[in-house]
Amino acid sequence: MQYKALAFAIMAILGWAWLTPAHAGAMQGAEPAVQPAQAAGPPSETSKRSDDRPLTLDTVHVTAALDRARNALSPDTGTSQTVFDRTTIRQMPQGDNTPLNRLLLQAPGVVQDSFGQLHVRGDHANLQYRIDGIIIPESISGFGQTLDVRSIESLKFLTGALPAQFGYRTAGVVDITTRSGAQLGNGGSVGLYGGSFGTFEPSFELHGNQGRWSYYLTADFLRSDIGIENPTPSRNAIHDHANQLKSFGYLSYLINDTTRAGFYFGTANNRFQIPNNPGQTPEFAYGDISDFDSAKLDENQREVTRFGVFSLQGHAAGIDTDYRVAIGQRFSSVDFTPDVVGDLMFNGVASQVGRGNRANTLQADFSTPVGDSHLVRYGLYAEIQHATSSNDSLVFPADTEGAQISTTPFAVVDDHRKQAQTYGVYLQDQWQLADNLVVNYGVRADHVHAWVNEGQLSPRVGLVWNISPDTILHAGYARYFTPPNTELIAPSDIALYEGTTNQLPNNQTGNVKSERSNYYDVGVSRKLGPHLTVGVDAYYRQVNYLQDEGQFGAALVFSPFNYARGRVRGVELSVNYDNGPWSGYFNLAQSRAMGKGIISGQYNFDEEELEYIGAHWVHLDHDQKLEASGGLSHALGADTRAGFDFVYGSGLRRGFANTDSLPSYLQLNLSLVHAFRLPGIGKLEGRLAVINALDRVYELRDGSGIGVGAPQYGPRRGFYVGLSKEF
Repeated sequence: MQYKALAFAIMAILGWAWLTPAHAGAMQGAEPAVQPAQAAGPPSETSKRSDDRPLTLDTVHVTAALDRARNALSPDTGTSQTVFDRTTIRQMPQGDNTPLNRLLLQAPGVVQDSFGQLHVRGDHANLQYRIDGIIIPESISGFGQTLDVRSIESLKFLTGALPAQFGYRTAGVVDITTRSGAQLGNGGSVGLYGGSFGTFEPSFELHGNQGRWSYYLTADFLRSDIGIENPTPSRNAIHDHANQLKSFGYLSYLINDTTRAGFYFGTANNRFQIPNNPGQTPEFAYGDISDFDSAKLDENQREVTRFGVFSLQGHAAGIDTDYRVAIGQRFSSVDFTPDVVGDLMFNGVASQVGRGNRANTLQADFSTPVGDSHLVRYGLYAEIQHATSSNDSLVFPADTEGAQISTTPFAVVDDHRKQAQTYGVYLQDQWQLADNLVVNYGVRADHVHAWVNEGQLSPRVGLVWNISPDTILHAGYARYFTPPNTELIAPSDIALYEGTTNQLPNNQTGNVKSERSNYYDVGVSRKLGPHLTVGVDAYYRQVNYLQDEGQFGAALVFSPFNYARGRVRGVELSVNYDNGPWSGYFNLAQSRAMGKGIISGQYNFDEEELEYIGAHWVHLDHDQKLEASGGLSHALGADTRAGFDFVYGSGLRRGFANTDSLPSYLQLNLSLVHAFRLPGIGKLEGRLAVINALDRVYELRDGSGIGVGAPQYGPRRGFYVGLSKEF
């Protein structure tokens, strides 16, 4: 029934597009923080139509006009932003083989964590991903990367006080502009990348256009013996093999010179071995077995994500309005398979854990110019999720103190299903007060019906002031409403585990609530000559029901919980340099994120820790005082470029109630790229990358702290070689 409804909606939208009169010129649009919509000019000669001649289109010119109009549907007034274009991506040490999370680490205020997680400005994950302005619901996976940087033409990373158009996941917005066959033409590329730790990664791209059609397709397979962070400082992890297969595609059809239909799809099928920590001592006996080698544990996890989105973008000439309507579906699942005997002996429980979520989405965005100085944007978002969770466990009987009283386990089944709905609408106005001053103000209303029934009205305001040709000031305020991830919430029936070796620390519980916060942001950037730009940004966030996540069990699936209150503040410095063959950047961020009083998921915490957090402000587990990143690249000629980048962290939190921190770390990466021109083959690009060139051993986690399940170390030094050929 879901697919029938989806097909009906697609036909209805297409019918509306065909009935909408074609606009006499190209699409209208507005660049953020400048004059509102201006006509892009008359159509090309090939796009004019007579009564006796069929319509033909100049695909490249019409597509470019539609791209400009599409980009104008999403404002960024008052935000802090970092832009990664194709040149930037290619200059990364791993180039197109750079994982998306590693790319984002080069933005200010982004902190790395275990399992590939990122934290932005003291928030736990809470990132929103958009492809060409369309929201892609997040996947469940904690360490599998769904999206591939190879498909990115440019990436805009927005933080701070976001306009009313952006809701739900608000720590940062990853707005990706995809590569397009209409712009790239007919062709593609093949590549092979590999090296240390059994890394083997073939990939390909295919793109082109034919008449009104254009397409882009990419696929990537990664095999590695270091799929997840090593829990020990040794060079080679034990039982850490991973296979990851990803694909992405975009198909576009020009209905007329002002209307475009598109279909996006992506898949990820990732399998991970859970690495082992040797030398551990079993705490329980299984039958007549009293000893088990922890280096021989066999735990595995599979992550699957797939999504498809149909979009229609165009211009309604009668009301002078640009629009984009998108309907889609995303399915995501995580399945953890335990080592039954080993997990029972080390943990007293062996759980087959599963999480699944299917989300159906509808998104509509509109922009209408009003007079000479206003551009009104408005829209809606709706999402229906079907979430499932399963915890099929084996446990031992235990006495009131939790001591094992039998070596024969028995089964406990704790499964749940939930349907959740999310609805939101927004209205905002981009007002050009003067040639050098623009204000974007608006409001959004959101409602969530899931484990709790909540909603909020959220005002937003932001401004950009061009103080001088070289100096720009931005400032903003945003009221945020952040519902918890439905797919991660798996309520536990506490009574099922009483009298077992998996008895929970206490019987306190509460539903995870939506986070509500006031966010203030102000920043200034200044050009110091033609090649150097410096920016400073400060932010402060007051939070009720602050959300965090923790790993409470062997499965690498995070569970959300709330602090009663939170407060987050920070300052960021960014420097960018571009001068001929030289380009470089440097980011430095200081942050402090605190919480007080846990009010949901209390059964995951010991009583002593709960009482302490209830009476004291504590650091969040992902709080890191200082973070820095940077890089430098130099062209050694027309065909050769050398460079490096680095990340530095002062250390995440550890210990009882996060009262201590881990040591600081520095990871330096090197690269050398050279284009070979071979007879009969043509241009072949070769790449050498050295990751953690100094081979510094550093610990991201030590297994202690609030919601931290296991130790993890950063990567050891690795050498990698890549070859790619365009055709």
